Parts: sequence; C-alpha cells; structure tokens
Amino acid sequence: MTDLPLAIVLGVDTPIGLTVLRELGEHDVPVHGIGRSSHALGRFSRYCTSFSVRPSDVPLDQWLPELIQQTGAAILFAISEGDLLALADLPERVNGCLICTPRRDRLERVLDKRQTLELAAALGMDVPASWQPVAGDDFAARSQALPYPVVLKWADPPAVIPALDTHALPFEKAEFAMDAPALLAALERYRPMGLWPMVQSYCPGEGLGHMLLMHQGQAKLRFQHRRLHEWPPEGGVSTLCTAEPAQQHHEQMERSQALLRALDWQGPAMVEYRHDAATGRYWLMEVNGRFWGSLPLAWHCGASFAWTSYHLALFGVSPAQADNHPKMRRARYMIPETRRLLRIVRPASHIRDPQFRRKPMADLATWLFGFFDPAMRYYVFTLRDPGPFLADCTHVIRKAAQSLVRRRR
Repeated sequence: MTDLPLAIVLGVDTPIGLTVLRELGEHDVPVHGIGRSSHALGRFSRYCTSFSVRPSDVPLDQWLPELIQQTGAAILFAISEGDLLALADLPERVNGCLICTPRRDRLERVLDKRQTLELAAALGMDVPASWQPVAGDDFAARSQALPYPVVLKWADPPAVIPALDTHALPFEKAEFAMDAPALLAALERYRPMGLWPMVQSYCPGEGLGHMLLMHQGQAKLRFQHRRLHEWPPEGGVSTLCTAEPAQQHHEQMERSQALLRALDWQGPAMVEYRHDAATGRYWLMEVNGRFWGSLPLAWHCGASFAWTSYHLALFGVSPAQADNHPKMRRARYMIPETRRLLRIVRPASHIRDPQFRRKPMADLATWLFGFFDPAMRYYVFTLRDPGPFLADCTHVIRKAAQSLVRRRR
C-alpha cells in the first residue's frame, strides 16, 4: 500500500500519456487515467488504479473539479496542447489538486513559433530565415527574393485551427514549396482567411531533440535523442529514435537550457533542432512545452521525467535517481513506422520533402532486424506491462474486421 498522493493523467489515449501513467505507477504512485474512449491505451495498464472516460463536447471546467473531488487527487498532468490551453485558464489549484501544467503566459510564448525564434536569434542561436506574410505585403516580390525550397508552418497552430475550420481548410503541419509559383499558389489558398503561415528557409539535417525538465531556472533532468524516422516521412511524429550520449551536443544543450530560461519555462519541454552534421549547425525548429511524442524512449532509457515532475511539484526536491546515466537504447512506434515503410517501398507514393531520399531495401532491413536488436524498445509494447499492447491489437483487429464486413455488404 503506497502513501504517495494520487495523480490524475488527463489523456491516456496515446503512448505519451501511457508512458506518464506507467512511470508514475512504477514508483508506486496511484494513478487515475482519463481517456477519450473506453479503448484508451492507459486503461489497460497494470499501473492504472482507476479510469474514466471524459465527457464529450463538455468544457473541462464543467466536469474536472467534481472528478478531482471524487478521486482526492493531489496533482494533475495533461498531455495534449488543447487540454493544456484549457487548463491554463483554471486556478493553479482546484479542490486542493495542483494543476501541474503551464500557465497561460508561459504557454502562449512557446506556442508562438515566431516569438520563440526571435528570442532564440537574440541569444545567438541559428534559426531559419522567416517571413510572416500579412495583408498588404507584396507577395510576388517577396517570393522572388527567397531561397528555395521553403517550408510553410503556422506560427501558432492552436490559434489558427478555428479559422481553418471556418473556411473548410485542412491544417498542414508543414508544407513545401520548391519555387515562387508554388509558394504563391499555397499562400493564395489562405487569402479568404486573411491569415497566412510563416515561410521559412529549408534547413537540412537530422532531427535532434533536447528534453529538459526546468525548475526555478535550472534543468533538473536532461535527455537527448536523434529522430531516425518520422511519420509522415516529410516530418511529423517520431517513429524510430535513438538516445544520444550526454557528452555529445553538450554546448548546444547549454543553449537549450538558456533558451528555456529566457522563456521563463517551468516543467518539461523539448527543444527541437535540425542538426546538419556536414556543417555542424543546429537549426532551431520549435519548443514543445509539454511531454513530447518520444517520451517512451526517455522512459525506457531511465530518464524519469514524469516521476521527477511529480516529486518536484509536490515535495520541492528531485527524487533520488537510481541511475544518473541513461541507457543507450532505441524505440519505435510500430504502427506509424510500418505505415512509413509501406509508403517508402511504393514507388508511386509522393514524398514532399525535396531532400528526402528513398532507401526501401535499407528501411525494410531496419524494420525487420529491429525485432532482433537487444537495444530496441517500443512505444506501447513492454513485457512488464503487456495489457495496453494486447488491447490495442484487439481493437485494431476488431476495426479491420468491421471494415471488411461493411465493404462486403
């Protein structure tokens, strides 16, 4: 029986929330998981003390306080940006429960890519050349002056999604333009909105993530990894990643800490770069002010971000670390990694990143031999907690069978 206070994890549907739940549970923290459906991964974890499905289309402030009261939770963690934004407007404590998420001012700073890049440039960090189109700009003239290819990204994605929905436009995380006509055509789509994505110079290199847990201006925990594969291949969720030794990229890690300190950040964050090994330059892409997609790798390596966050928030000190030297492991997210492989081996499929080079045989070998790699771990599957993997497989098979039945009717 544990004497540790109960934690709520809001968003146990994904491997990120599942990892937070697992990590806390392994340290004997009772955890109440909240998911969007009864199929949420975290519900089937051995570490999930209790579980509830969140009400659909009901604001957090209308149901969360009562749930906190019922569970007696002392602390709450959240995963998605949408939930972080909703929680940012709640009091820091609700019915005695510490809402362990960033406050509105800090969250808005890191969500605004333009503001983050400007601050990073002032600190002497390498940032992509950027242009934020606004009404009245001479788009044609600006497009002729840019080096190509360029990438279009929204400066503040959560803020623009309602406008995109109103105009029936899809949200594109990243869009490539190879020349001025392609850029102008992409920008023209957004003219009815009167809002446009940032246009950035293309930065070559490999994805490098610096994960830090900030507390009162200091990094209490650090971890770094390289993105080997992403889904989609143009850039997105990390599907295969590997830990990097602490002695590598040391100076850049110090710059990452300086940036988070300048942002007055508190809590976990990932500073994301494109590292060009040919030139040695680190191009800042963004700061993710939350638990990140590759958190399962950090957990498998022994970097305990959720447990350390819990301990710092409730007790004011870092927990005793059993191993201050993270293990060098790799991790993969099998379903997206398999989708990536299928897209790469199909010659007719289009990959928008102009610098991406298909290596179908090498990627197939990596996919196959990964099952025999003693350093390989998985985002969902683990022998010490197999329930989420088995439940996920059952759910996928059931959905596939239902789809097959519908097609035959």
